[in-house]
Amino acid sequence: MSRILIALGGNALGNNAKEQKELSYQAATPIVDMIEQGHDVIISHGNGPQVGAIHLAFSKYAEDKGHEMKMPFAESGAMSQGYIGYHLQNALREELAKRGIVKSVASIVSQVVVSSDDPAFDQPTKPIGPFYTEQEAEKLMRETGDTYIEDSGRGYRKVIPSPVPIEVVEKEVMKDLVDSGHIVIGTGGGGIPVIKEGEHRLKGIEAVIDKDLASECLAEALDVEFLFILTAVDQVAINFGQPNQQSLNSMSVTEARQYIEEGQFPPGSMLPKVEAALKFVESKKERKAIISSLERAKDAVLGKTGTVIYRERQD
Repeated sequence: MSRILIALGGNALGNNAKEQKELSYQAATPIVDMIEQGHDVIISHGNGPQVGAIHLAFSKYAEDKGHEMKMPFAESGAMSQGYIGYHLQNALREELAKRGIVKSVASIVSQVVVSSDDPAFDQPTKPIGPFYTEQEAEKLMRETGDTYIEDSGRGYRKVIPSPVPIEVVEKEVMKDLVDSGHIVIGTGGGGIPVIKEGEHRLKGIEAVIDKDLASECLAEALDVEFLFILTAVDQVAINFGQPNQQSLNSMSVTEARQYIEEGQFPPGSMLPKVEAALKFVESKKERKAIISSLERAKDAVLGKTGTVIYRERQD
């Protein structure tokens, strides 16, 4: 069987703790389906709604109490990893036990190194937190100086820098656990972004790493064969939302790059998923990436749905 990394979207886990707990149990079923098939599974997840809510809650608390020091974004990310991981690992543990599968599940609070010179720091693009109307966003921008943009037709959200991941700090711990047969949840929310200061120190920074790119970075580090990027649709499509929309069973690297040049994939949704898939596929021969929905993950493993991205065209 294969070693698989499954990247779950943060929006797929709901907008509050109650929704997240319920949806974690729904997510556990297709994930354990893969484990039951004999695959070694590693899990990563997004945290866009959750980390934004945590940061906002602490910011409001600090404002109400007259504190000058607000909760840093790196610490907010660490908190989101903890409570999302807690829900996921308990849901997976219960589903495994129901099927008589004896495996341990552990969430690893993960740091991901980025470059302090990354140009992303000059142009924030990553949406986080709740959605606002245009009027609400304009008011917040005047009051806070933060940047808000329209996000995929769903409203306005705050954006912060999204630097490129370089290295997962805790990758060796995760590798040891996976090699021993355990299930690991790592690089939650793209990992806690840190920069290196001097020879030994890691410093958390105000940023969010794209969770699909961080998942790809972890997949390479753990020598994964399949990267599953799970989203809200069963397959990638071109001409999306138009009369000539076409769902894709597969894409060669060349085809995917051509579609990107044509602007087929929106920057805030499908584009980073396709870019992460391409990076993974090109990192080593025989690696494949699959973009599909969580609900049909088991079928995607069997080749019944999803969009497979190959290094070369498969005839």
